[in-house]
Amino acid sequence: MTDPADLPHPLEMAYLTILGGVFLVWFVLALLFTPHIPYHIQADVDARSDHLVHVLESTLQTRLERDNRVEILTNGDRFYPAMLDAIRQARETISMECYIFKRGRIGEQFIAALAERARAGVRVTIVMDAIGSFGAFRKCAKPLEAAGCRVAAYQRFTWYRLGRLNNRTHRELLVVDGTIAFAGGAGVADWWAMPLHGKPMWRDTMARIEGPLVAKIQGILAENWLECCGEIMTGPETYKPHTKAGEIAGFAIKSSPSDRSTASRALFQTLVEAANGSVVISTPYFLPDKAFREAIRRTARRGVRFVVLVPGSHTDQRWVRLASRRMYGQLLEVGVRIFEYEGGMTHVKALLVDELWAVIGTTNFDNRSFEHNDEVNVVFRDPGVTRRVGDDFQADLEKSKEITLDGWRRRPLWEKLIGTVAWILERQQ
Repeated sequence: MTDPADLPHPLEMAYLTILGGVFLVWFVLALLFTPHIPYHIQADVDARSDHLVHVLESTLQTRLERDNRVEILTNGDRFYPAMLDAIRQARETISMECYIFKRGRIGEQFIAALAERARAGVRVTIVMDAIGSFGAFRKCAKPLEAAGCRVAAYQRFTWYRLGRLNNRTHRELLVVDGTIAFAGGAGVADWWAMPLHGKPMWRDTMARIEGPLVAKIQGILAENWLECCGEIMTGPETYKPHTKAGEIAGFAIKSSPSDRSTASRALFQTLVEAANGSVVISTPYFLPDKAFREAIRRTARRGVRFVVLVPGSHTDQRWVRLASRRMYGQLLEVGVRIFEYEGGMTHVKALLVDELWAVIGTTNFDNRSFEHNDEVNVVFRDPGVTRRVGDDFQADLEKSKEITLDGWRRRPLWEKLIGTVAWILERQQ
């Protein structure tokens, strides 16, 4: 029997209970009510000016790289074959980073292609996010590692990483032989490759890139490999000398949490507020915080044509859609046009400004992307690339329904009621 003297004193138990309760209250308050950072630009800047390039280079600690070739690949039936073809032709190195890597028909094709190249002597390095690829990581990693691939999970569930559990790598990147890179919003899963369970194939976009930008993208990918494994990639087979591949200028922008202020937030807010002619946004999750909503309103009031495309009823996150719809009114009131895509789930993450700038990557218009995730965006300062992405956007609008202010005001009562609590998602999604 336990000696009563060994039992905790009731007063000690009361102290522990009070301490635990205080911590829980603090945690909830910090989670839900940490004040927004009032992001804004200090002075007006023109999106078409050389000064904006200088601002972005200095603020985002990057450099505009010229002489690139870029191909925009629309949907999985185009970008998956291109990615697999590049992998199968690899001779030296393959580096890959995924938030989502799921087994299935397309996943098995990637595993087979990567494993075959590893057995042929190609150095294959893969980072998968431990949450994004949860449930599939071990099944995917086992055959890859057996073939000689180097595979790591980003931010595994361990006691000493609990403080960073909310930080995920949301990046979707592939670099082959240091000369070809793919970047965009798609991971590896069947829903990007084919209709599933009676639902259409997901809509998404990837960019195939050759030229000086490839080394920049490789360096971004190497960052999370370093964090996982401690290895600093330095070999000449990894970073190839810059060679001219085309005429397109662009940035590769990495973004990681740093006191809640990230490069992706600075990039998106600066481009939006620098616009003078048009802003086009395509995003699967549209939850701009108060400061970003004010930036959008200021831009629209200046007469800038502002169009936003988001998922409709085919969304994979219904609660996020409800939280997003809650804030439509204040944007519609100043002339922002909002469309909901009805051709399936759209996962495209793109920003087009003044028919000159095109941003493609992994950043959503929400606080999770702007404050918590590791993200990557490729930013092209090129009318041709912007026009090409814009053509896809126009095609998507033809499959979309425009939301009017009157229609928004007549939304169902249950949606309005849910909206009163859905604001919580604005802070953490």
